Amino acid sequence: MAAALLAAAPAMARDSLGIWNTWGAFADAGVPRCYAIAMADKIEGRSDEFQPYFTVGTWPRRGARGEVHVRLSRRLGPGSAVTLAVGGERFQLIAGAADAWAQDRRMDAAIVAAMRSATSMTVTARANGGRVFSDSYALAGSASAMDAAMLGCAQN
Repeated sequence: MAAALLAAAPAMARDSLGIWNTWGAFADAGVPRCYAIAMADKIEGRSDEFQPYFTVGTWPRRGARGEVHVRLSRRLGPGSAVTLAVGGERFQLIAGAADAWAQDRRMDAAIVAAMRSATSMTVTARANGGRVFSDSYALAGSASAMDAAMLGCAQN
């Protein structure tokens, strides 16, 4: 998994801040932005439309810290809800065509806090065509990656 993150990193960021288990942290000084990222656990035999990933980003010029973004493995069906389950907490995310975000900064902060104490998280939605799907993430290393991303943009 870490090798796949490193392979994807050049297209997504300019500087690697480190890899912790399946989570990586990257900085893009040109924007500027820094983020922690992980790809979803691969499910054998399942073909996805997109490579699913989860990011927690910092955008200093926008004053955004700990901003959650999810790239889903499939395009969403009309009106599909996207639910993130982290530990014992559930969050209803705002859905795009194949992406999702926290509803506001308060939800971003609650998700990040939940990620720090949980071992895994799952994003569930209904795909175009009606079938329910889930993308799962291991959270070992996520706190270190999120901290590195925040520190990476502290000077900007």
